Amino acid sequence: MTEPMFRDDAYLTRTNARVVAVTEKGIVLDRTIFYAQGGGQPGDVGLLRRQDGTAIPVANAVWGEDRSAIAHVPAPDAPGFGDDLIGEDVVAEIDWETRHKRMRIHTALHLLSVVLPYPVTGGAIGDGDGRLDFDLPEAGLDKEEIADELNALIARDAPVSERWISDAELDANPGLVKTMSVQPPRGAGRVRLVAIGDIDLQPCGGTHVKRTSEIGRVLVTDIQKKGKQNRRVRIALADDAG
Repeated sequence: MTEPMFRDDAYLTRTNARVVAVTEKGIVLDRTIFYAQGGGQPGDVGLLRRQDGTAIPVANAVWGEDRSAIAHVPAPDAPGFGDDLIGEDVVAEIDWETRHKRMRIHTALHLLSVVLPYPVTGGAIGDGDGRLDFDLPEAGLDKEEIADELNALIARDAPVSERWISDAELDANPGLVKTMSVQPPRGAGRVRLVAIGDIDLQPCGGTHVKRTSEIGRVLVTDIQKKGKQNRRVRIALADDAG
């Protein structure tokens, strides 16, 4: 099993860890700060530094079949290694600039689901931009109006926190789940909730900023019609939009 340290502290940028397996998917550590791809958020990139100083660049991180282990996917240009890596202590380091942009966008997308309180049919998080798809008919959505409401929520500097509830508690409160296409992972007996002050509360396993003011100003860059009752709203960090 891999201890997912990013769930307890999304601001960790490096950690010591031990290689416990080398699989077809990648290198499995006993603990990691690399976010594993899921919920529309890409896996982290970074590197694993070996005892001899050799760096193995990591292009992605993914869950194993039973979601108990996280595999670090080597980049195509990574130096060769084999089973001799098993048991070795390494230093895992993430690309913080990339991770932080994803954290800011992810939290902003939670707030977007408050500005547009409709069922979410899909979403994706990029490096400084992201999108949500909403199940709603033509509603004359206005980019500037949505951006103004979103930035007003960001400016409230609300704290972002998490807590855990049981699967049974989630089943008793189905309204907490906003996404129609992606359901929170079950089977472990508990589900992680992310709260943004008194503004929003929903299940999420992703990484987030500590306060909404950390997001900075955002832009609504596009609104697309993706079917009869599906609208795609794209946002971007203003300091990253050029």
